[in-house]
Amino acid sequence: VQLQASGGGLVQAGDSLRLSCAASGSTFRAYIMGWFRQAPGKEREFVARITWSGGDTYYGDSVRGRFTISRGNTKNTVYLQMSSLKPEDTAVYYCAATSRPVLYGDQKYEYDYWGQGTLVTVSS
Repeated sequence: VQLQASGGGLVQAGDSLRLSCAASGSTFRAYIMGWFRQAPGKEREFVARITWSGGDTYYGDSVRGRFTISRGNTKNTVYLQMSSLKPEDTAVYYCAATSRPVLYGDQKYEYDYWGQGTLVTVSS
């Protein structure tokens, strides 16, 4: 299974940006897909996740109300719509997925597959 993240770039504070992540693998069926981010010198932190069957979403405190995670029409594709971006949102954003049922989906150990990351830079 391979995850391909895209959509990162350089934006100004207050702007919006949409990240995409596509999971490949003919037999892979995601139970949950999520986004994490890692800023320079910091731990990788949870951003958002979505369950595939019911579309249940959950967000990290720092992005709740500004970011929206959604499923694409193509199977195993997930998006992260980011609005009202702040300089502190600057990070490499990673998508992740697992086909296993998990409890919350906000912990790194709950995911089996990771994308390569896409850099988001927000200037002030």
